[in-house]
Amino acid sequence: MISINFEYHRPHSISEALEMFGELHAKGKEPIFYNGGTEIITMMRIHSLYTEARAVIDIKTIPECTYTGFQGDRLVIGSSIPLAQLQEMPEFPLLGKTCSRIADHTSREKITIGGNICGTIKYKEAVLPLLLTDCDLVIAGDNGINEIPIQQVFDKHMLLAPGSFVVQVLVKKQFLDLPYVSKKMTRIDRIGYPLLTVSALKTGEQARFAFSGLCDFPFRSNSVEDALNNQDWSVQERITNAISQLPAPLLGDAEGSAAYREFVLRNVLEESIAELKGG
Repeated sequence: MISINFEYHRPHSISEALEMFGELHAKGKEPIFYNGGTEIITMMRIHSLYTEARAVIDIKTIPECTYTGFQGDRLVIGSSIPLAQLQEMPEFPLLGKTCSRIADHTSREKITIGGNICGTIKYKEAVLPLLLTDCDLVIAGDNGINEIPIQQVFDKHMLLAPGSFVVQVLVKKQFLDLPYVSKKMTRIDRIGYPLLTVSALKTGEQARFAFSGLCDFPFRSNSVEDALNNQDWSVQERITNAISQLPAPLLGDAEGSAAYREFVLRNVLEESIAELKGG
């Protein structure tokens, strides 16, 4: 049960959503944009986050947020597309495979890609394929509607200005059919928070890697990739050097200790490098 009283609004256009945010903010309502909504509802129930919000703006009926299809040389994915739908999308198999292991099926029918990558939960696994493909994000805010490379607005988490929201994800066709690896390791169940998730993509002779659950935030690192692609080293030397380049300490939590994560990571990377070599 949610004991917080808040207003619910459902705009039908981007301009209406932005105008609505401005009006509610001016009234001190501290509005938040609502996409999948699973995290917002959960956090309101336990009084953990969003307790200052007195209004939510549901963007799931905005046409641009629910659109998928090709426009020119790019695949367009609306931010309100649920993970369960992406799981069945043949155009971007790496994203589909990654989304298929996030939460359970019932939750995936509600969690949207925009909600996953913009949420406060640290894993944000759906962002990994987006980092690997150098996608652009369509973001609406005070400065209008702009296409922005994901690297400019994602650093450990989404860096959105107040009153802004992600409308669409744009992925170039050239990345969609490349050889890939998507591996998620959990402590016990197949579905759950990751001990670690690794997504990788082979572009030419080089491999790109992105990680979740390994550190306190999801990431893609040039230094880690340089080590893993260094053909002058053995596979084990490449992995050891890559681990030394991690952007933060390995997590140690209820899912597993830092030492256990490193053990699992070494095995997963060895398997991934072998699979991509044959791809």
